[in-house]
Amino acid sequence: MSTFAHRQPGELYESQKLAIWYFVVAIALFGAQIIFGLLLAYQYIDPNFLYQKLSFMTNRTVHLNAMIVWLLVGMMGGVYWFLPIETGREVVGIKLAKFIWWVIVGGVGVVVLVYLLVQIGPGTAFTLWFINEGREYIEAPRWADFAIVAWVAVFLFNVVATTLAARRITGLLGVLIFDLVALGALYTAGMHYTVNVTMDQYLWWWVVHLWVEATWEVLVGVVMGWSLMYLLGTPRKLIETWLFLEVALVFGTGILGLGHHYFWIGTPEYWIGLGGFFSALEPLPLVAMVVHAVYDAGAHRLHTINKPAMMWAVTQAFGNFIGAGVWGFMQTLPQVNMYSHGTQLAAAHGHFAFFGAYVGTVLTLVYIAVQNIGKRVQIPLGSKLWPWAWGLLVFGIIGIVASFTISGFAQTMIERAELGSTWNAYIKSYTHPWYTNTHWWRFWMGMLFFLGYVLLVWDLLTIGRRRTANAAEGAHD
Repeated sequence: MSTFAHRQPGELYESQKLAIWYFVVAIALFGAQIIFGLLLAYQYIDPNFLYQKLSFMTNRTVHLNAMIVWLLVGMMGGVYWFLPIETGREVVGIKLAKFIWWVIVGGVGVVVLVYLLVQIGPGTAFTLWFINEGREYIEAPRWADFAIVAWVAVFLFNVVATTLAARRITGLLGVLIFDLVALGALYTAGMHYTVNVTMDQYLWWWVVHLWVEATWEVLVGVVMGWSLMYLLGTPRKLIETWLFLEVALVFGTGILGLGHHYFWIGTPEYWIGLGGFFSALEPLPLVAMVVHAVYDAGAHRLHTINKPAMMWAVTQAFGNFIGAGVWGFMQTLPQVNMYSHGTQLAAAHGHFAFFGAYVGTVLTLVYIAVQNIGKRVQIPLGSKLWPWAWGLLVFGIIGIVASFTISGFAQTMIERAELGSTWNAYIKSYTHPWYTNTHWWRFWMGMLFFLGYVLLVWDLLTIGRRRTANAAEGAHD
């Protein structure tokens, strides 16, 4: 069914073996993100919980940074999985790729330990280089920043050298190489230091918006293209046509759409018009991705060789559109953003968008890899457990997003629109039942989400094994 060939069942390229380690670490960090998220959710209910032992700010830092790292690791693992299949050869520089991978794993461990053990300290150059950079979402110390850039550089070398050695360039590989250059370059925007807060925020948003949203979205387009070719046998021409359109729309609308982050940080007023207009266009590439997924599903009647991977691919398409597109558009226009900026509506958008766009992508890739590990080449791959894991994770994230949306709406209406951002308005909104009651809702939905994660891990460890064992017994009889 696939348009590109695998080796014999269970026979993997060295880069695919490396990809499995990427997926193992990604799933482990996914668990860490959920656990620290649950701690945060409970500290909203009881602020004294773990007071002076594991502070809210530390839990939030680990929760957010674990999310960024595990999603990036998972998507890079997907490239290492599909690259030898796409080029028909082993990845060039695989030893270097393995070396930098274990350096990064060790570095992530050191950074997390420092976050947990050094929670308070002076804002000095030593802190910036070795403890915590202090910027929200990208708190990693400066030495870790250089390690990340080196990691992406080696990754880019692997892809380019393998493509040249194979003497075969496809549309997917061309887009991937172009995107990896931007992936490495845009991260360095967050490494500039300036005492001008407006300029600092201006460049910081390049990392948050362009690095995470634009370059990651294109990377998602590439690995999801390979995934659809594997799962549905979708023609390459169709995949690459939609991918080129997506790239044009993501960069065409995304770069100037970044302006919606410039509304209230002291940048010139023209950003309100530019940011408002192009932000409104940003959901268009996401709509194209949904059309793409629906078209493929209809054309092939969802006949797939891997049921859980296919379900996560569909979840990715619709979750990306609703979470990143609809929930993002609700608050990007300046007339709305003036009231909603900084409320928990932003958290609702962030949770929904990252789950839809990236969690669905990585879990699609992980299930594809699982199908080809060892003797578990079960076709079609399926189990009784994976629908429960999928259902609990999806239901849990919808509940979490709903609670954030309701509390953010209460903040927007009471604290901003009705009472005008006074101290009294702040107290009234934070003590309003719509705000306080949603804390419990968020916590219990988080527990359901965690249960879904436990079932997911158990399913990944066992799916396909029972049928393989039964088949082996039948053959023996």
